[in-house]
Amino acid sequence: MSRFVILSGPSCIGKGPLHKALKKFYPHLAARLKPVVLYNSRAPRPDEQDGVDYHFRPLAEIENLRSREGFLVVQVRSDVHALELQSVRDTLDSGNDAFFEGNPYIVAALQDAGHLGQVESVTAFLSPLSRQEITFLQDPAQRVSLEDFVTDVMRRKLLRRTQRQKGVLSLRDLENIEVRAGSAFREMQYAHRYQWVIPNHDGEDSENWDAFYYPVGEARNALLAFADILDGREPDRGEKWEQDFLTSRG
Repeated sequence: MSRFVILSGPSCIGKGPLHKALKKFYPHLAARLKPVVLYNSRAPRPDEQDGVDYHFRPLAEIENLRSREGFLVVQVRSDVHALELQSVRDTLDSGNDAFFEGNPYIVAALQDAGHLGQVESVTAFLSPLSRQEITFLQDPAQRVSLEDFVTDVMRRKLLRRTQRQKGVLSLRDLENIEVRAGSAFREMQYAHRYQWVIPNHDGEDSENWDAFYYPVGEARNALLAFADILDGREPDRGEKWEQDFLTSRG
């Protein structure tokens, strides 16, 4: 049976390199995944290709899709994204798995509109912290703001990634990084909606994905967990979060 496979999480958490590693080391699993290409109002990054990573379009053009039946248009951090629902149905009808690798806001909109309830789905959320780490940080004795902590973790990942892509950063780059980092904790609050949460400290900024040919560290653990999920097995490193997990302690 064809499935709607979703891999989501905050910006720079490692979704892209995880998909690349899956294609390299688990080609039999990756071959079934046909990416769902969203519309995006932002400009492409240096390594992105129009029609492959996103359909990059002006903001006004994407906003106009709100009035067209069959499109889901969502504000995503500082950008606007749109998903053509028929593209998902066409992929599923072809016998392949439709694969969404992206932000939690689109996924939440799909869930809230009841679209995921109409298809077989497999959902995984990449988190920058494990359940154990979050539980420790939520203890009032630590006197830590979990939201600020997550923001700082993701800010550093985003800075490293953007510096690698662009070198010298502009004010606009720094503002975009701050928006994305500041959104990470809110996005983690969607994690309980997913079948599995995969802790992953090696974001897109990490050399652990490809510097040594084989993924190492948390990158390897995340890859193994996602491969298990796709193969219908319970992952050793997979977690399940309850709805109030991020708010239940202080």
